Amino acid sequence: MSRHLSSTPSVGAELQTKSCLSLSVIAHGMGPGTHLQANPAAGGTSTVPQPPPPQARYAKVHPPSNRVTVVDYRGNLLLDTLVRPTQPVSDYRQAETGLQPAILARAPTFIDVQREAARLIRDKIIIGYSLWDFLSTLGLAHPAIDTRDLALFMPFRRSLGCKPSTMIPLVTLVNRFMGRNIGLYGEIPLEHARAALDLFRSCEHTWEEIIESGAWPCALPPSTYANCFT
Repeated sequence: MSRHLSSTPSVGAELQTKSCLSLSVIAHGMGPGTHLQANPAAGGTSTVPQPPPPQARYAKVHPPSNRVTVVDYRGNLLLDTLVRPTQPVSDYRQAETGLQPAILARAPTFIDVQREAARLIRDKIIIGYSLWDFLSTLGLAHPAIDTRDLALFMPFRRSLGCKPSTMIPLVTLVNRFMGRNIGLYGEIPLEHARAALDLFRSCEHTWEEIIESGAWPCALPPSTYANCFT
Protein backbone atom coordinates (compact mmCIF):
# COMPACT_ATOMS: atom_id res chain seq x y z
CA MET A 1 0.00 0.00 0.00
CA SER A 2 1.35 3.41 -0.90
CA ARG A 3 1.85 6.08 1.72
CA HIS A 4 1.25 9.78 1.17
CA LEU A 5 2.31 13.05 2.71
CA SER A 6 -0.12 15.94 2.71
CA SER A 7 -0.41 17.99 -0.47
CA THR A 8 -2.44 20.90 -1.74
CA PRO A 9 -3.03 21.37 -5.49
CA SER A 10 -2.86 25.17 -5.33
CA VAL A 11 0.80 25.13 -4.39
CA GLY A 12 1.68 23.61 -7.76
CA ALA A 13 0.60 26.78 -9.50
CA GLU A 14 2.95 28.79 -7.29
CA LEU A 15 5.98 26.67 -8.13
CA GLN A 16 5.05 26.43 -11.78
CA THR A 17 5.39 30.18 -12.05
CA LYS A 18 8.95 29.80 -10.75
CA SER A 19 9.79 27.51 -13.72
CA CYS A 20 10.71 24.17 -12.18
CA LEU A 21 12.66 21.47 -14.01
CA SER A 22 13.22 17.81 -13.22
CA LEU A 23 16.63 16.37 -14.07
CA SER A 24 18.17 12.96 -14.57
CA VAL A 25 21.51 11.74 -15.86
CA ILE A 26 23.27 8.46 -16.55
CA ALA A 27 27.02 8.91 -16.77
CA HIS A 28 29.84 6.63 -17.80
CA GLY A 29 32.97 8.35 -19.02
CA MET A 30 30.81 11.32 -20.03
CA GLY A 31 33.25 14.09 -19.25
CA PRO A 32 36.95 14.34 -18.44
CA GLY A 33 36.27 15.73 -14.97
CA THR A 34 33.51 13.35 -13.91
CA HIS A 35 33.64 11.73 -10.48
CA LEU A 36 31.06 9.11 -11.39
CA GLN A 37 31.32 5.61 -12.73
CA ALA A 38 28.75 3.08 -13.82
CA ASN A 39 27.72 0.60 -11.12
CA PRO A 40 25.68 -2.23 -12.65
CA ALA A 41 24.73 -3.55 -9.20
CA ALA A 42 23.21 -0.22 -8.25
CA GLY A 43 21.52 0.37 -11.57
CA GLY A 44 22.97 3.84 -12.07
CA THR A 45 25.75 6.19 -11.12
CA SER A 46 27.58 6.31 -7.83
CA THR A 47 30.53 8.17 -6.39
CA VAL A 48 33.79 6.29 -6.64
CA PRO A 49 34.89 6.78 -2.99
CA GLN A 50 31.38 6.23 -1.61
CA PRO A 51 29.61 3.16 -3.06
CA PRO A 52 25.81 3.13 -2.89
CA PRO A 53 24.12 1.85 0.28
CA PRO A 54 22.85 -1.76 0.30
CA GLN A 55 19.26 -0.57 -0.27
CA ALA A 56 20.27 0.85 -3.67
CA ARG A 57 21.51 -2.46 -5.05
CA TYR A 58 18.57 -3.51 -7.17
CA ALA A 59 18.76 -5.55 -10.34
CA LYS A 60 18.96 -3.81 -13.68
CA VAL A 61 18.42 -5.05 -17.19
CA HIS A 62 20.26 -2.64 -19.44
CA PRO A 63 23.75 -1.25 -18.77
CA PRO A 64 23.97 2.51 -18.53
CA SER A 65 24.85 4.90 -21.33
CA ASN A 66 25.68 8.59 -21.47
CA ARG A 67 22.32 10.35 -21.39
CA VAL A 68 20.99 13.62 -19.99
CA THR A 69 17.29 14.34 -19.57
CA VAL A 70 15.43 17.49 -18.48
CA VAL A 71 11.64 17.87 -18.23
CA ASP A 72 9.52 20.82 -17.15
CA TYR A 73 7.07 21.00 -14.24
CA ARG A 74 4.39 19.19 -16.25
CA GLY A 75 6.73 16.47 -17.46
CA ASN A 76 7.16 17.87 -20.96
CA LEU A 77 10.48 16.89 -22.49
CA LEU A 78 12.99 19.73 -22.85
CA LEU A 79 16.22 17.79 -23.30
CA ASP A 80 16.87 14.10 -23.80
CA THR A 81 20.14 13.39 -25.48
CA LEU A 82 22.97 10.96 -25.66
CA VAL A 83 26.43 12.42 -25.09
CA ARG A 84 29.42 11.61 -27.23
CA PRO A 85 31.91 9.71 -25.03
CA THR A 86 35.07 11.57 -24.11
CA GLN A 87 36.82 8.34 -23.16
CA PRO A 88 37.35 5.17 -25.22
CA VAL A 89 34.50 2.65 -25.11
CA SER A 90 35.76 -0.92 -24.97
CA ASP A 91 32.40 -2.69 -25.18
CA TYR A 92 29.16 -1.15 -26.43
CA ARG A 93 27.19 -4.31 -25.51
CA GLN A 94 25.04 -3.69 -28.57
CA ALA A 95 22.80 -6.70 -27.95
CA GLU A 96 21.68 -5.18 -24.65
CA THR A 97 21.82 -1.42 -25.30
CA GLY A 98 21.03 -1.19 -28.99
CA LEU A 99 23.79 1.40 -29.20
CA GLN A 100 26.26 1.38 -32.06
CA PRO A 101 29.52 3.32 -32.30
CA ALA A 102 28.09 5.41 -35.14
CA ILE A 103 25.14 6.52 -33.00
CA LEU A 104 27.33 7.84 -30.19
CA ALA A 105 29.79 9.33 -32.69
CA ARG A 106 26.93 11.53 -34.00
CA ALA A 107 25.73 12.51 -30.52
CA PRO A 108 26.31 16.06 -29.25
CA THR A 109 29.64 16.72 -27.56
CA PHE A 110 29.94 16.97 -23.79
CA ILE A 111 30.55 20.73 -24.04
CA ASP A 112 27.42 21.24 -26.13
CA VAL A 113 25.24 19.28 -23.71
CA GLN A 114 26.81 21.06 -20.75
CA ARG A 115 26.00 24.46 -22.23
CA GLU A 116 22.41 23.50 -23.07
CA ALA A 117 21.81 22.06 -19.60
CA ALA A 118 23.29 25.18 -18.01
CA ARG A 119 20.99 27.36 -20.11
CA LEU A 120 17.91 25.34 -19.17
CA ILE A 121 18.49 25.28 -15.41
CA ARG A 122 19.63 28.91 -15.06
CA ASP A 123 17.30 30.79 -12.65
CA LYS A 124 15.13 27.68 -12.27
CA ILE A 125 14.13 25.49 -9.34
CA ILE A 126 15.51 22.05 -10.12
CA ILE A 127 13.94 18.82 -8.92
CA GLY A 128 15.47 15.37 -8.90
CA TYR A 129 17.09 12.55 -7.00
CA SER A 130 20.72 13.10 -5.90
CA LEU A 131 21.02 16.31 -7.87
CA TRP A 132 24.73 16.41 -7.10
CA ASP A 133 25.15 13.56 -9.60
CA PHE A 134 23.63 15.66 -12.38
CA LEU A 135 25.53 18.81 -11.45
CA SER A 136 28.92 17.20 -10.85
CA THR A 137 28.74 15.07 -13.99
CA LEU A 138 28.08 18.14 -16.11
CA GLY A 139 30.47 20.38 -14.18
CA LEU A 140 27.70 22.77 -13.11
CA ALA A 141 26.71 24.55 -9.89
CA HIS A 142 23.29 25.75 -8.74
CA PRO A 143 21.91 27.78 -5.81
CA ALA A 144 21.07 25.34 -3.01
CA ILE A 145 17.88 27.26 -2.20
CA ASP A 146 16.63 26.46 -5.71
CA THR A 147 17.04 22.68 -5.37
CA ARG A 148 14.43 20.12 -4.36
CA ASP A 149 16.35 16.88 -3.87
CA LEU A 150 14.18 13.85 -3.11
CA ALA A 151 17.21 11.89 -1.89
CA LEU A 152 17.61 14.37 0.99
CA PHE A 153 13.98 15.11 1.98
CA MET A 154 13.78 14.35 5.71
CA PRO A 155 9.97 13.82 5.95
CA PHE A 156 10.36 10.79 3.66
CA ARG A 157 12.89 9.24 6.01
CA ARG A 158 10.79 9.94 9.10
CA SER A 159 7.63 8.62 7.47
CA LEU A 160 9.33 5.34 6.59
CA GLY A 161 10.96 5.04 10.01
CA CYS A 162 14.48 5.30 8.63
CA LYS A 163 17.52 6.76 10.33
CA PRO A 164 18.13 10.45 9.52
CA SER A 165 21.25 9.54 7.55
CA THR A 166 19.58 6.84 5.43
CA MET A 167 19.57 7.44 1.69
CA ILE A 168 16.39 5.80 0.39
CA PRO A 169 16.56 4.79 -3.31
CA LEU A 170 14.22 6.57 -5.70
CA VAL A 171 12.64 3.26 -6.73
CA THR A 172 11.71 2.64 -3.10
CA LEU A 173 10.34 6.14 -2.56
CA VAL A 174 8.19 5.98 -5.68
CA ASN A 175 6.90 2.53 -4.73
CA ARG A 176 6.13 3.34 -1.09
CA PHE A 177 4.62 6.79 -1.56
CA MET A 178 3.01 6.43 -4.99
CA GLY A 179 2.44 2.71 -5.41
CA ARG A 180 4.40 2.66 -8.67
CA ASN A 181 7.30 0.57 -9.90
CA ILE A 182 10.11 2.13 -11.91
CA GLY A 183 13.39 0.73 -13.17
CA LEU A 184 11.87 -2.56 -14.32
CA TYR A 185 13.61 -2.22 -17.70
CA GLY A 186 16.83 -0.62 -16.51
CA GLU A 187 17.64 2.92 -15.51
CA ILE A 188 15.89 5.19 -18.00
CA PRO A 189 16.58 8.90 -17.33
CA LEU A 190 13.24 10.10 -18.69
CA GLU A 191 11.33 7.66 -16.50
CA HIS A 192 13.33 8.74 -13.46
CA ALA A 193 12.95 12.45 -14.19
CA ARG A 194 9.18 12.17 -14.50
CA ALA A 195 8.88 9.86 -11.48
CA ALA A 196 10.92 12.29 -9.36
CA LEU A 197 8.71 15.13 -10.53
CA ASP A 198 5.50 13.24 -9.71
CA LEU A 199 6.82 12.32 -6.28
CA PHE A 200 7.78 15.91 -5.56
CA ARG A 201 4.39 17.20 -6.62
CA SER A 202 2.70 14.71 -4.29
CA CYS A 203 4.32 16.40 -1.28
CA GLU A 204 4.94 19.85 -2.72
CA HIS A 205 2.75 21.67 -0.22
CA THR A 206 4.58 20.16 2.75
CA TRP A 207 7.97 20.91 1.19
CA GLU A 208 7.26 24.53 0.33
CA GLU A 209 5.46 25.19 3.61
CA ILE A 210 8.58 24.17 5.55
CA ILE A 211 10.74 26.47 3.43
CA GLU A 212 8.31 29.36 3.87
CA SER A 213 8.54 28.86 7.64
CA GLY A 214 12.27 29.63 7.46
CA ALA A 215 13.42 26.00 7.90
CA TRP A 216 15.04 23.65 5.39
CA PRO A 217 13.43 20.20 4.98
CA CYS A 218 16.45 18.37 3.58
CA ALA A 219 19.65 16.81 4.84
CA LEU A 220 22.91 18.14 3.46
CA PRO A 221 24.32 16.59 0.27
CA PRO A 222 27.66 14.75 0.48
CA SER A 223 30.37 17.20 1.51
CA THR A 224 32.55 16.14 -1.43
CA TYR A 225 29.99 17.84 -3.71
CA ALA A 226 29.81 21.16 -1.88
CA ASN A 227 31.15 22.95 -4.95
CA CYS A 228 28.00 21.92 -6.86
CA PHE A 229 25.91 24.32 -4.79
CA THR A 230 26.13 28.08 -4.35
